[in-house]
Amino acid sequence: MPHLTIDYSANMEDRVDIAELCDVLRQAAIETGVFPLAGVRVRAFRADHVSIADGDYIHGYIDISVRLRGGRPLTTRKTATEHIFAAAEAYLKPAMAEHSIALSMEMRNIDPDLAPKAGTIRDHLREAD
Repeated sequence: MPHLTIDYSANMEDRVDIAELCDVLRQAAIETGVFPLAGVRVRAFRADHVSIADGDYIHGYIDISVRLRGGRPLTTRKTATEHIFAAAEAYLKPAMAEHSIALSMEMRNIDPDLAPKAGTIRDHLREAD
């Protein structure tokens, strides 16, 4: 793991390449050195119905949620959070300079005793994990 989920207001699609943002975040997660390559997953979900601040459509948001298997020390999670958030901020800087955008992120643990998993991605990777 981690699983990164981007929740964003629909108007962000006019301002940002969401697919590219997914890839930026995937790369940032890998760069932390904390997460196994085969476990990194990034997905984005558009919110078509939102009401932000004063209700004006000009406002938009991107909220990044990172879920990861429990067991990593707080300092490790904090460093990874800072790196991923910095990558998001850098990518979004031009859009944020021109538009009303709220950017937020949260990292949280998943209890490994309550989260079974199975998969074959590692069997199909071209790079070593």
